[in-house]
Amino acid sequence: MARRARLLLIAGLVAVMPILRAGVVRAQGPGGFIFVDDFETGDVSRWGQDWSFLPECDVPAPEWIWCDDFEADRLDGYFEYVDDGGDFLRLSGVGVDGSYGMRVRFQQGEVSAGALHLAFGKTPSSYIDPVDEGTAKYREIYWRMYLKHGPGWAGGGGDKLSRATVFATSNWAQAMIAHVWSGTSSPGADSAKYHLLLDPASGTDTAGNLQTTTYNDFPNLRWLGIDQGDTPLFDAGHVGAWYCVEARVRLNDAGQSNGVFELWIDGQLDAQRTGLNWLGSYDAYGINAVFFENYWNSGSPVVQERYWDNIVVSTERIGC
Repeated sequence: MARRARLLLIAGLVAVMPILRAGVVRAQGPGGFIFVDDFETGDVSRWGQDWSFLPECDVPAPEWIWCDDFEADRLDGYFEYVDDGGDFLRLSGVGVDGSYGMRVRFQQGEVSAGALHLAFGKTPSSYIDPVDEGTAKYREIYWRMYLKHGPGWAGGGGDKLSRATVFATSNWAQAMIAHVWSGTSSPGADSAKYHLLLDPASGTDTAGNLQTTTYNDFPNLRWLGIDQGDTPLFDAGHVGAWYCVEARVRLNDAGQSNGVFELWIDGQLDAQRTGLNWLGSYDAYGINAVFFENYWNSGSPVVQERYWDNIVVSTERIGC
C-alpha cells in the first residue's frame, strides 16, 4: 500500500499497473501518461500514452549486466555482430507484440546465419570488449532470450543456439563452456532434435589447469554430461509462438564439485545439471561472454526464419 500511495501522491494516478520487476512499478496517470517509479533509485519517469508497451531496457534492474530489447539499436555493444549478408538483422515488427527484434533467415543448406557475441567482466583481450567496466570475475550469471520460429519451421532446433564461456587467453582458449543447443538436427535423427539440451564442458583438468589452447578445442575439453530439456520447443506444436528461454551457470568453488547449469522455458525448469566441477580451482577469469547463435551443423533443410527478442544477462534470476 505504501508504494501505491506514493505513486498516487506524486502523479495523481488513476490506475496502478502490474509490477515490472521487484522495486519498479508503472501506473497510468492523468491524460493516459505512464509513470514508472523505481523505489531503489527514487526516480519517477513519465512515458507516452501507449501504456500497453514499455521497453524493459528503459528500466533495467541493477543486477542486469546487459539488456537488449532491440527497440534502440544497441548492436555496437556486442564485440562481434555477424549479420551474414543480411540474414540476421534488427527489424521492426518481428519482435514480441510487433516490436523490434532480430530476424534470422536460414537459406536452404546454410550452416551459419549470423550471431551476437557479448562480452562482460574481465577478459584476456581488448578485442573481447566488455559492456561493463571489465573488471569483475563473474562466478554466476543468468541469461535470457525470447525465441520464435516461423510457421512451417522444419528440421528441429538447428543445433547451436547459445553458450556462456570463460575466455582464458587472447586466442580464445576456454576454461569452460555452457552449451545450450538442440539435439542433433542431422537428417534421420531422433526426437532429441526437437528439444534444447544442456551440454556442459570444461577446458581445465579437474584441478583447474587450463588444457585448451584455442576456441572449441574439442580434443582438450572435459565433457560433464548432457541433460535434455522436457519441452519439444522445435516441433510442429510449438513453432509460431514466442518462448522465454533462460539459462543459469554457477561455477564450482575451488576443490568442490558444486557447479550448476540450469534451463527454464517460460519460467518452468526444463533441464538441470548439478554437482559439476566446471574448472577446478581456476580463477584467472570468470564467466566473460555469452553467444547468441544461429549455427546449423548440417545446414537448414529449407529456407526458413526465426526471431529473437528481449535479451538480458544478469547476476540474478531474470524471469519472463
